[in-house]
Amino acid sequence: MSTNGGFSQIPFGWRVDREALGVNAKSAPGPRDPSRFDPPCERATQALKQSRAGPQMTTEPERTMTGAEALVSTLADHGVSACFANPGTSEMHLVTALDHEPRIHSVLCLFEGVATGAADGHARVSGGPAMTLLHLGAGYLNGGANIHNARRAWTPMVNVIGDHAVPHQRYDAPLASDIRGMAGPNSVWIKSADKVATAGELAAEAWEASLSPLSGPAALILPADTAWLEGGKPGKTRARPMLHAPDTARVEAAVKAVKAAAKPMILINGTALTEAGLATAARLKAAGVRVMTDTFFPRQARGAGRFIPDRMQYFAEGAMADLEGCDLMLVAGTQVPVAFFAYPGKPSVLVPEGCSTMILGGPESDSAAILAALADALGANEASPFATLEQPGMPSGGLNAASVGQSIARHLPEGSFVSDDGVSNGLPAFLMTQKARPHDWMMLTGGAIGQGMPLALGAAMAAKDKKVLCLTGDGAAMYTNQSLWSMAREGANVVTVVFVNHSYRILNIELARTGAGNPGPTAKSMLELDQPEIDWVALSKSLGVPAVAVDTAEAFDKALERAFSDEGPQLIAAHVPAR
Repeated sequence: MSTNGGFSQIPFGWRVDREALGVNAKSAPGPRDPSRFDPPCERATQALKQSRAGPQMTTEPERTMTGAEALVSTLADHGVSACFANPGTSEMHLVTALDHEPRIHSVLCLFEGVATGAADGHARVSGGPAMTLLHLGAGYLNGGANIHNARRAWTPMVNVIGDHAVPHQRYDAPLASDIRGMAGPNSVWIKSADKVATAGELAAEAWEASLSPLSGPAALILPADTAWLEGGKPGKTRARPMLHAPDTARVEAAVKAVKAAAKPMILINGTALTEAGLATAARLKAAGVRVMTDTFFPRQARGAGRFIPDRMQYFAEGAMADLEGCDLMLVAGTQVPVAFFAYPGKPSVLVPEGCSTMILGGPESDSAAILAALADALGANEASPFATLEQPGMPSGGLNAASVGQSIARHLPEGSFVSDDGVSNGLPAFLMTQKARPHDWMMLTGGAIGQGMPLALGAAMAAKDKKVLCLTGDGAAMYTNQSLWSMAREGANVVTVVFVNHSYRILNIELARTGAGNPGPTAKSMLELDQPEIDWVALSKSLGVPAVAVDTAEAFDKALERAFSDEGPQLIAAHVPAR
């Protein structure tokens, strides 16, 4: 048992250890000896002195906190406003601490991958980290795929992971695991608060680390005894770290390179994809520099009134064909592009032969400021045109990805957010909404499908007055369909469109591209979702979300218009062709 402070609450089933509480059983005093009491005259003298001195100031004793309370209050002090949780036994005191902290809204998620994906979405919209509450190493692993996606999006996140009490860790309990080894690869920072006095300060440190210039998930392990023991205190408030400013020498070198290049381009991500950053990018485009985004990005401002950059193609051969002739590639807010996978006879690094690369700043940099510095140094005062509002007419005929995109372009509300986990069916919607009402688009950055619905949930909790559209495939949606329950519970304004083609369609495409041969019955069965077919309407309704299935363009258009006009979560099962 820890000797770090006494108990204010004796945990269930624990025997009070007087020595651990700092009480020596042998020397502890018994009842007070009357002979040692102050004589009456002394008591009267003291009372007279106090009356002559006037009223005395009394100081309220400083309230002590449990380690859990210190951690939670510290995060709240730093602006953390949401906790997405799937707690277990070792986190019960954290649950209680959250109950006493009104500044943090706690959202119960029925699977840890929902919690971590929602924290990602909340941060992409709010700009600061949310908190997750995960049950030991097993809980962390359950949330790991979407933590991976968050790391690839440079999303700040504070993952609070419960652990066994320190004295219990010497035993091989069933849920014991190497949490540090599990969480380390996907964490920008990881520490364990093994002493109650450190819980608050480490919480402040985790918050700061998650927002470091190279931002990402931070992992704070909290042993159960640290959580329940008193003696904690809030950590010192930290300042938000700043992204790296433009490097003047690099900008000057880039200006010379641009002027000498025949076909220069710049690859952008990060703050360059904000509305202001894209406005500056339009100046570079007017100066003869092609502007291109990563294939997948955390968030991009889009629609009417925003500049439309090109987007790096997904397939390596397509990207290389698109970049043909480029002799200078500048990079701001990201890294030199590489193919998603290796393919026989296809390149891994997506840079044409004879093209030089210059990194003006990686993900740790303020890429919008880099664009501004470069545009100013080039004397780029003019700007390429911004998008003007275009709303297509109602689609008709059979339902497919293109007609879905057409309806989205018609009805997408201004100021809304789109969570895109559509995999093979999401691209037409992306292309067709470039001139829709102003909105923000959020992508699957790490390739681990099942992000779409959790990301949408988190975004909706961060922007409760906005609509969120989730685009997801039926295969991807089955990873985290528990999100629907949390959406219903929270009344989240999320419209989820599930592309139902009863197939991992993208894998059918990749099977042919990798040269793995002609698939037989077994191979085909590994990629199909039709035996049995998933009833998305029944599944959604069972989790509390109204749903409708459609298979024509007209029916989808009407369903989407109705879903955007209603409050709370809605689901549309869009039955599209498998191939």
